[in-house]
Amino acid sequence: MHLLIDCTGIKIEGEGEWRRRKHGGLKRRIWRKLHIGIGEGSLEVRGVEITSNEVGDAPVLPRLLAQIPEDDTIGSVIADGAYDTRRCHETIVAHGAKTIIPPRKNSKQCNPTSPGAIARNDAPRSCEYLGRPIWRRWRGYHRRSRVETKMHCIKLLGQFLMARDFDRQVTEVHVCVAIFNRFTVLGTPLTHAVR
Repeated sequence: MHLLIDCTGIKIEGEGEWRRRKHGGLKRRIWRKLHIGIGEGSLEVRGVEITSNEVGDAPVLPRLLAQIPEDDTIGSVIADGAYDTRRCHETIVAHGAKTIIPPRKNSKQCNPTSPGAIARNDAPRSCEYLGRPIWRRWRGYHRRSRVETKMHCIKLLGQFLMARDFDRQVTEVHVCVAIFNRFTVLGTPLTHAVR
């Protein structure tokens, strides 16, 4: 299984949002971050986390990978540059997967003392040698667009969360993802080659 990972913000709909629309005025908006990991083949959401907007993308990756059952083998993890940290690479390599994460613009080689550091050093070296566009094509980074498409589909189910309590918001997201996975199973066409 190839795991595609992305993150987006979801607005919390509450009294403050309603009051702002009804009467005008400024109100600080509150957001939650939705982190998902989908399987490339099935396009089903395999891991989901919801956090406050202060939490970065990289610290959530180990929790997403922990949601994958141990009998499912992860071939590769494809994510954007926000996940280009040593800890993320260590976690991915510990699961026996390859990392396809573009290096940040100002990334430097780290001390190769562990398998994760060696895997992380490969991307900047390859990008420097091949150039970013060729590296992306060579590594198959374009496949990450599927998770962005799925994130858009999830947002079509609802752009905001109705619950006010954080635990209920987590439950609301899990229900939404379960519905979305059911839609994915029902809506995936079975294709056969015609000769």
